[in-house]
Amino acid sequence: MSAALEWRRALEAWSIPEEILAQAPESPWIHPPVLFEVPDVIEDSPSHQRAREALSDGGSVLDVGCGGGVAAFALTPPAALVIGVDHQGEMLEMFESNARRRGADVETFLGNWPEIAGSVPSCEVVTAHQVVYNVADIVPFLQELGRHATRRVVIEMPQRHPLASLSSAWEYFWGLTRPTEPTPDRLLEVLAEIGVRASREDFDGQLRSPGDPESAAHFDRIRLCLPASRENDVLAFRRENPQVPARPMSTIWWDV
Repeated sequence: MSAALEWRRALEAWSIPEEILAQAPESPWIHPPVLFEVPDVIEDSPSHQRAREALSDGGSVLDVGCGGGVAAFALTPPAALVIGVDHQGEMLEMFESNARRRGADVETFLGNWPEIAGSVPSCEVVTAHQVVYNVADIVPFLQELGRHATRRVVIEMPQRHPLASLSSAWEYFWGLTRPTEPTPDRLLEVLAEIGVRASREDFDGQLRSPGDPESAAHFDRIRLCLPASRENDVLAFRRENPQVPARPMSTIWWDV
């Protein structure tokens, strides 16, 4: 079996069983905008460093799955032009506002990558942070990242699926065992299959939180397909099983 097919099957295993999904009062596939806000001071990381060293003064960055733009705005300067791609208009509005506040030139494109890649210009550096675990058809996604970079592609990803932090809660509330794949190792195998020799650097990053414990429990309750009446139960579970604030991350990059 190819690494790309193994990647797809591993992500499909994260689907929620229909009998649980049918009971969900709200869609569990949420992305709270508060998690994508850009702090005034962006903590440096290997991902930002690898991208920055490939940029010229006044260069350009394409941020795929940009959210509020942490990946892009960690690079301004030296970058002067930032281009954001996201499938949520709310994220692009945040991205544009952050660009204006930082004095950067900005363009945005609404849609899914790589479907809209043909209308998006190339840049010196292409970034994709916290995105690849949402992409089952990973090969064309990666190929278009490479085609749109004139110097370097930088991917940042947790070493475990972003929803792995809820695995113990799924076991507690539903008796459901969650997967452990895919991983950065698998992504490197996919890249090797398509002829890309990528490098990898691991580091400890911070797990971003929706804020206060009550807000965190609210979003967890929705992701767990539980009714509003169980929100206090989720809050109690979180207090008894606090999340570790740091999480292992990987930076994967290649030059073009």
